[in-house]
Amino acid sequence: MLVALGALATVPACANDPASDGTIRFALDWTPNTNHTGLYVAIREGLFEQAGLDVEILPYSNTTPDLLIDAGAAEFGISTHSQATFSRAAGSDTVTVLAPLQHRATAIAVRADRADLQSPRDLDGLTYAGFGDPGDNETLSQVIRNDGGTGEFTSVVLGTSAYEAVYSGTADFTVSYVAWEGLEAQHRGLPMRYFAHSDYGFPDAYSIVVDGNETWMSEHPDSARAFIQALQQGYRIAADDPQRGAQHLIDADPGLFTDESLVFESQQMLSADYMRDDSGQVGTLDLERWSGYSRFLFEAGLLTGADGATLTEEPDWSAYFTDAYLAL
Repeated sequence: MLVALGALATVPACANDPASDGTIRFALDWTPNTNHTGLYVAIREGLFEQAGLDVEILPYSNTTPDLLIDAGAAEFGISTHSQATFSRAAGSDTVTVLAPLQHRATAIAVRADRADLQSPRDLDGLTYAGFGDPGDNETLSQVIRNDGGTGEFTSVVLGTSAYEAVYSGTADFTVSYVAWEGLEAQHRGLPMRYFAHSDYGFPDAYSIVVDGNETWMSEHPDSARAFIQALQQGYRIAADDPQRGAQHLIDADPGLFTDESLVFESQQMLSADYMRDDSGQVGTLDLERWSGYSRFLFEAGLLTGADGATLTEEPDWSAYFTDAYLAL
């Protein structure tokens, strides 16, 4: 899949490029999937070109997008609510500028044939196959405690192997994107049971976000606004017309997706349930939603500052994101 990304790497340059080095670089957090549909809609429908922008897509690597953005190796990239909070707290020159998904699109996943696992409290003492996110364990512990459990379990970091570990029974639970791994398991005939965090009193979150380099944006406000609004329009098109969005994602690299029906189903689910805020807008950011989950991370003692010391004073969460560049 990474080889295939090479064909997508660069959008053709246009004259009068407003970025200082001629290119706006966008870092992916994973190989292309429906979390990224708006990006590929914007590319394939020429929205960046119409805005006078030259955009380069940086394929997924072992370096997280937030690190690339902070280092000045990318201007923008895909992050998560959790990762964005940890990065900003630690002094990263990153700020969230757009939320493609307005709700948490992940859920705790167990095999449906596990009759002993009917709710989160049943996960006490079992094995979690995870991904190394610093907020995962405490988040899961709190969901389990909210359901009456102790919140104690064994955690192993397996990355993409986490799903297969649960499918095979070598681990008991993981966290899946319901509109991707959830549908993928269904297509493979692997019925799963899901426990949504918010069903057990845990704060909702943005799931994925787009972060930008704050210094670069302040120095290039017109380019930043043009890029963010073109990207927002790409996600709006995908939300309005999921078939069109999914087809653009597939056509961006023919053959990349072996199960194209999964792409269409996934985009339909995201468009129906996750991409719009309560007023019907796409990409927006709200202080109350941001604060709910980020405050949990702070109160759990998980956030550290630039000096590596645990934060003792709650941050001003409004400084962690901005909607100033969005078309509202």
